[in-house]
Amino acid sequence: MAELLMIVSSARSMTMADGSEHPTGYWAEEVLEPYERFARTALGLVIATPDGQAPQPDPWGLEPFFHYPQDDEDFMLSVFRSFAPDADDIRVTFAHFSELNLIMARRVYQALVSSGLDRLRARQVVEAAAAVAWRGNTDFRAVLASHGEVSSRLSPGQLDEIKDAVWQASAANAEQVAAKLAAIPGLREPRNLADMSDAEISSFDGLFIPGGHGPMVDLADNADVRRALRLLHEADKTIAALCHGPAALLAAPDADGAWLFDGYKMTAFTDEEEDQTQAGRIGMAWYLESALKNRGAIFDDGDAAWVSHVVIDRNLITAQNPGSSEAAADAVLKRLEV
Repeated sequence: MAELLMIVSSARSMTMADGSEHPTGYWAEEVLEPYERFARTALGLVIATPDGQAPQPDPWGLEPFFHYPQDDEDFMLSVFRSFAPDADDIRVTFAHFSELNLIMARRVYQALVSSGLDRLRARQVVEAAAAVAWRGNTDFRAVLASHGEVSSRLSPGQLDEIKDAVWQASAANAEQVAAKLAAIPGLREPRNLADMSDAEISSFDGLFIPGGHGPMVDLADNADVRRALRLLHEADKTIAALCHGPAALLAAPDADGAWLFDGYKMTAFTDEEEDQTQAGRIGMAWYLESALKNRGAIFDDGDAAWVSHVVIDRNLITAQNPGSSEAAADAVLKRLEV
């Protein structure tokens, strides 16, 4: 049976550019989704932190807008594609997902159909209103309220009820995610990477490093992370890192005068995406994409920010952002032939 080592950051705060401290940790989605995918297979999984301390999920990663109901999110994305069929046609920002209430689209569509509006026309109305909200960076609910065909069928109170309902469902999902993470034994009592011998580390078939800003704090220059990367890389074992997880690759040693991953094609959370995060708006002390490029990486980001993107180069698997969590886990399973 293949064995995988997951190294999770145990950092709880990070120092910002202005010297202030900001709460951090691992990113909930990037641990839970791969964990559940791995758990459904015959893969053996060991979770470790650099100091053996139980890690914490980044509090921001448990905000409701990161945990929209799947049906609502899928419908919203299909609406986006109606006016942006090519990712290059329109710039995706985090605000489009979190601040404009575009997640209401499916339930507004259903309410319009229930009011007697033809399904095709209801879809056209929702798509047109969403396009206005997207391009104008305007609240979708406000656009709907000012649309005559919508306001004649749905009152402002009904629109507010729809907005509140999807938000409450998202908050409930976030609570479920937190509960699932709290129930994972390896997160409650992780192994201490520093206590693991070279022989034990070398026995693993692969390494998986999820993100959150935490890896930028305690994995990017950690001697035991450096040791694990060297041992597994020398044996051509699978090394995978997701979102901010590739910060751990910066800890890799030099070999023959060059960084262990010099010239490797890879991806990670981009500087563009970082500027849209809560921490990025406060001011990061450093940026991961820039640091990897400066170290010698050939950086390959996706067609647009926030879309799933995975890069595989030899034994190295990297993924760009939280939306790449499932694809990253699948790439690991495929390479391990699980």
